[in-house]
Order: sequence, then structure tokens, then C-alpha cells
Amino acid sequence: MNRLHLILLASLLLLGGTALFLYKVLALHFPLDPDTEDFIWSVEAQISFQARDRPVKVAVYIPQDTPHFSVVNENFISRSYGLVTKKVSGNRQAVWSTRRTRGKQTLYYHTVVRGIEKKSDRENLKPPQIDKPGFEGPYLQAAETVIAEIGTHSADIDSFVSELIKRLNRTPPDENAALLLGKQPTPPARIQAAVKVLAQSGIAARPVNGIQLAQEQRDAVLTTWLEVYDLGRWRSYDPVTGVEGVPESYLAWWRGFDPLVNLTGGRDLKTKISISLNREEAIQSAIERTRLKNPALLEFSLLRLPIQTQSVYRILLLIPLGSLVVVLFRNVVGLNTFGTFMPILIALAFRETELLWGIVMFCLMVALGLTFRFYLDRLKLLLVPRLASVLTMVIILMVLVSVVMHKLGLEQGVSIALFPMVILTMTIERMSIVWEELGALAALSQALGSLLVAALTYLMFNNRYVAHMVFYFPELLLLVLAVTLLLGRYTGYRLFEIRRFKDLSKARTGGS
Repeated sequence: MNRLHLILLASLLLLGGTALFLYKVLALHFPLDPDTEDFIWSVEAQISFQARDRPVKVAVYIPQDTPHFSVVNENFISRSYGLVTKKVSGNRQAVWSTRRTRGKQTLYYHTVVRGIEKKSDRENLKPPQIDKPGFEGPYLQAAETVIAEIGTHSADIDSFVSELIKRLNRTPPDENAALLLGKQPTPPARIQAAVKVLAQSGIAARPVNGIQLAQEQRDAVLTTWLEVYDLGRWRSYDPVTGVEGVPESYLAWWRGFDPLVNLTGGRDLKTKISISLNREEAIQSAIERTRLKNPALLEFSLLRLPIQTQSVYRILLLIPLGSLVVVLFRNVVGLNTFGTFMPILIALAFRETELLWGIVMFCLMVALGLTFRFYLDRLKLLLVPRLASVLTMVIILMVLVSVVMHKLGLEQGVSIALFPMVILTMTIERMSIVWEELGALAALSQALGSLLVAALTYLMFNNRYVAHMVFYFPELLLLVLAVTLLLGRYTGYRLFEIRRFKDLSKARTGGS
């Protein structure tokens, strides 16, 4: 029953830790590699014009969050202008204004856009109001004819829109389409004609204007797509091919037929949009996606703690891995060490002294302390006074070693003071007892085993990938706990015991 209980508990820990880990990797896209980089885009709109020594008002549409991008930072740069931002027909708009100015004026809008993945906020919307386009005479007849002809071989709104776009893009267009497009069938004229025909047939449609964030551009070109309301959401269509869907690199800026900038009180308006690509750690993008997709998960995580506290936990979260290494070497390999936690603490101390110098200093301190401990045996002291004396001597030795190393120009030796004094004291005491009870060979064997485990644990602690995985995926510690619990019931041969029981195994085989 106890064994079954243990297996069930370990299985639950494994499943829980693995599920949360996979959710972060697959759904929130937390990177497994700490060197992974992600892209963020800097978009800048430069607006220049000539003022006429009269009141000036500049209204410019500004982007907002989309299903693929999030606006994370904005800056409005101007001189002696007032600024307000507001919502206009579902769009965001910034309005600069000033009482009186003259000469050339330049205003800047700068934003940082980050790629995200979240559910569209335009799903399950109420049907929008459809305004009739006001076709009259031959225009009304042409629109009705186009609607009737397309309706005979279209099954739904999707196929109707695709056929309409293809018909308006024919070269040359038929007489009905040519009348609706006007004398100059430009791309904007085709989109406007498509919106009007769809409105005449009772389908809500609108143009969406934006830019492609695919590469760096000094003078980005605005492109327009067609959005059609169908079954509770807006669906995008290529205004040339009629294919549904908008590229993921497309940043929708504003919707409607209004221009990007509306200027009052000036002339010679010029607008220039620049795009630049920046790189950042992918983990920052993952954190931002988590904030948008599952804020509760981020709210109760290490990432919400103060920076100093996070630095402490970056080290503490490695300790369970160190304990697993000790368990493996003691219970599976059969290597003897001085306790369970002493190799882990020595490995943490090696982070300050580096591995080679740490081993040298540890051996030196233990050798000197052990010599002093054997000397104390002649004084026949009680346990507590003896430990206090050894601790005092350890500190004195630390000071002396640090001073000598500093004089020799070996600054690594100064870090010896960071070794845990109590651990060194207990190690010296434990080693002396083992020396007396089991002999020098057993004592040296346990000391070397402790150093080996500490060195391997240090190499694991000092690995950037391990530190990244444990801090950003602390649920992996559930897997460590599960493996530790299962190893707690391990009763098989240890690796170092295979040679010891080799003759017994041969005898059993021969006897059978």
C-alpha cells in the first residue's frame, strides 16, 4: 500500500510539473534557450507642414492593439503644441493643436510594437449598422445587376465577397463594374466600390489601413485591406485576389476612408513612416504574452518579486538539483560523502572562488583544521568547547590565508572568507571522528567523495541553461521531487557494490 501510494504521489508530481512546463513552452512560448532573441518594432510617423500664422490643428490616427501586435510604448514629440488622444469611430486618434504659429512645423509620433498571440477582440460582436451608399439612377441599376449576377453562383458571404473582388479587379472591367469604379479604377476606388456594393446588398464592410512589419523601411507604404462582417466577427480579404486572411506581419493602423492625417491651418502636408527592427531577449516577449493571455499566472510567479529577491531565488532554486545529485551518488553510485547538505554548500561557495581555487582552499583549510583538531584531542576537551575552539581556529586560519594570498597577489584566495564557517568546522570534526573510528582511508575517501559531488554540483549550478530553466520553469522542481521520492525506495545494487558482490554472483550462477 505504501509503495502504491508513493508511485501515485510521484506520478501526480510528474504530471503536474510536466503539464505546467509544456503550457509555458507551447502556449506562452517561454524559450528553452536563454540566448533566444525576439523581434520588436519601432514605428515612427513624421508629420511636416507649413503653418500660416493662424491656429493649427493636426489630427492623426495612431495604432492600437491587434490580434498579432501589442502597442507597448508611445511617445508624442512636438514643440509648443497641446495634445489629446481620443477614440473616433473605433480608432485611436491623437490631436495636436496650437493657437498660432508660422513656418515649417514637424511633429513626431513614435511607438514600440511587440508581436503577441491572443484571441481577437473583434469576435462575437453585435452586427454593425449598415449605411446605404445612396446609389441612384444608372449606378443603382449597375450595383443591383452586379449583386444579382454574383448572387446566382455564390453560396455564402465569403464566396460573395471573393467573387465581387475578382470582378472589380478584372482588366478591362465589364460595363457595370466600370461605372461603379469611375474614370480612374485605382486600388482605393476598387475598395470603396466593394464597400458600397456590399452595403447595398446588406453586408457590412470597411477598409483597414496599415503597414507591413516584415523589414526595416525608411518610408513605409500604407496598404489597405477589406474587412467584412460575417457571423459575429470581422474577416479580412485581400483587395486584389479576394483571398481571405491578412498576413501576420500586417499592423492594422486605422479603419475607414479618412486619411491618416487631417490638417487644419497649414499647407504642404507630408507624412513619412519609418520602421526599424530591434532585438530583445525572447523571455521578455514571453512575459508580455503571459501578461496579456494569462495575467493570473504572472501575478503569482517569481517574476513579480523585487529584483533583489529574484536574485536570491536564482540561487535557492538550484539547491534541490544539488540534493538530487547527492542522492544519486550516495544511493545509486554508492559514493560516501560527509552528510547530504555539506557538498551542496561547498558547491555554492565554489561560485565565489571558482572551482580550482575553491578545491585548493578547501583542502588547505581542512588539513590545517584537522591538524589543530588532533592536537585538541590531547587536551581531553568536552564536545561543545572543542567545537567552539575549532570554529575559532577556522576563522583565524581564514584570516591568515586571505592575508597571505593577498600579499602574494592571488586575489582568489580572499574569497575564502565566503566559505561557510560552521560547515568547515563540522567537516573537520566529522572527518576526525571517522579517522579515529574507521581509519584514515575511510576519512579521506569520504572527503574526496564530498569534493567530487561538490565539484559536479558546482558545474551544474554554473550552467546558464540550468539556471534559466529552473528560474523560469520552477515547476520542474516537482519532477525533481518525484525522482527523489522514487529513489528513496531504491534497494538495488549500487555501482560501487557490483564489484564487491561479483564473486557472490558468480557463485550463485555456478550453483544453479
